[in-house]
Amino acid sequence: MTNTEAISTETGAAELQARHYAETFAGLTPDRVDYLCTLLADEVHFRDPFNDLYGPASVKALLNDMFERTGKPGFELLEVCWHEANRCAWLRWQFAAQVPVIGELKVEGSSRIRLDETGRVAEHLDYWDSAPVYLQLPLIGSLLRRIKRKMALPPAQ
Repeated sequence: MTNTEAISTETGAAELQARHYAETFAGLTPDRVDYLCTLLADEVHFRDPFNDLYGPASVKALLNDMFERTGKPGFELLEVCWHEANRCAWLRWQFAAQVPVIGELKVEGSSRIRLDETGRVAEHLDYWDSAPVYLQLPLIGSLLRRIKRKMALPPAQ
């Protein structure tokens, strides 16, 4: 029995669809990208700190690129909160991957997904701090780390 099947029968169909999408995204592999895209609405809007895309083909290209450019990318789904009135869910997750130039990258973030009336994902908006990416870059990272130290409060004594 999957986690989705274990949810109470009182859970609405839309919530089950949102949870199924979240679990599919968390278990994403290169051979499952096409399936994930079948869960997206034709006019899906996907946004993260680096991308602002429309349509399943654009999301598919982004995900395929992620698998090609990073080593062992993966999402751990930490929490799903469903809001029936807005037909949306908030997902809390942790992403980890081996990234060229940077090395190991771990980022915790959240996503707001909204379902359309057919139960497909019409909006997937990611919210996460991109500073860990920039701070690890060779040239700009040292400058940003220096600025960060100057802006930080002095240690309590």
